[in-house]
Amino acid sequence: MLHALLPAVALALLLAAVFLKQPRAMSYFGINLLLNLAIPVMFATLAQMMILAVSDLDLSIGPFVSLVACIGATLMPEQPVLAVLALIAAVGVYALAGAVIQARQLPSIVVTLGLSFVWLGCAVLLLPTPGGTAPEWLRSAMSWRTPLLPMPIWMAIATAIVGHLLITRSAFGTLVRGLGGNPGAIARAGWNMVRVRAGVYAIAGVFGVCSGLMLVGQATSADANIASRYTLVAIAAAILGGAEFAGGKVAPVGAVIGALTVTLAASFLTFLNIAPDWQVGMQGLILVAVLALRAAIDLFGGKR
Repeated sequence: MLHALLPAVALALLLAAVFLKQPRAMSYFGINLLLNLAIPVMFATLAQMMILAVSDLDLSIGPFVSLVACIGATLMPEQPVLAVLALIAAVGVYALAGAVIQARQLPSIVVTLGLSFVWLGCAVLLLPTPGGTAPEWLRSAMSWRTPLLPMPIWMAIATAIVGHLLITRSAFGTLVRGLGGNPGAIARAGWNMVRVRAGVYAIAGVFGVCSGLMLVGQATSADANIASRYTLVAIAAAILGGAEFAGGKVAPVGAVIGALTVTLAASFLTFLNIAPDWQVGMQGLILVAVLALRAAIDLFGGKR
């Protein structure tokens, strides 16, 4: 139980530290400002979590989100049908990558690293310089003042429920976890492993599309490198939330909390007047501290 609660405890401690440092942040507007940037990170983290669930690693999610943002800022306002077709094609390429990885037994790191250059090149072709504009409906949706709680909280609840139902309460989720933990059993049961892995990558692509569209809705414009840091941030958030690199062990609710924690850590470091050049390193130290605590809990709890 301590292992499962660790992401929530880390988030609560960070929130307490932020509120002590900046009491005015303890309000609807303050919480919305602190966690608003976590919304696209949540979906990028869920995308990475899907890949981790089959014991793979995706090094292309950041450039993919950037490409989606560029499509949203260039094609979607004037040519929405073409934009939708481009997004469907991008998800299809993601699924094809998963199928190739399974069929040819290729390392996912190598394939997704190569794919990241493809996404980056397409984004640069679409938007060579920062610019573009998000569709009005997307800007309005991302600036909507939700009732009772700020939008990031509602979005976190919704994404956590969707991820939980998909991974732990669906037949497909059972196949995904089986493919990551015991692929031999899935093959002996007669399932087409190429199709299953392709489906996993397709769902990851859908989450990536959601991330990119929400990001461009917040930023109102785009850039070919607007989400380049999301690759490492998504990995950190998923691992912080309880995922492991092998064995098909993932935690959708923990992944969402991890995304909130990583985003909030950046805000907290800003309140401490730490230079942006040092913030990435400090975020890494926070992650290492949490993971060390998790390892200590596993050790003293007798996990093997």
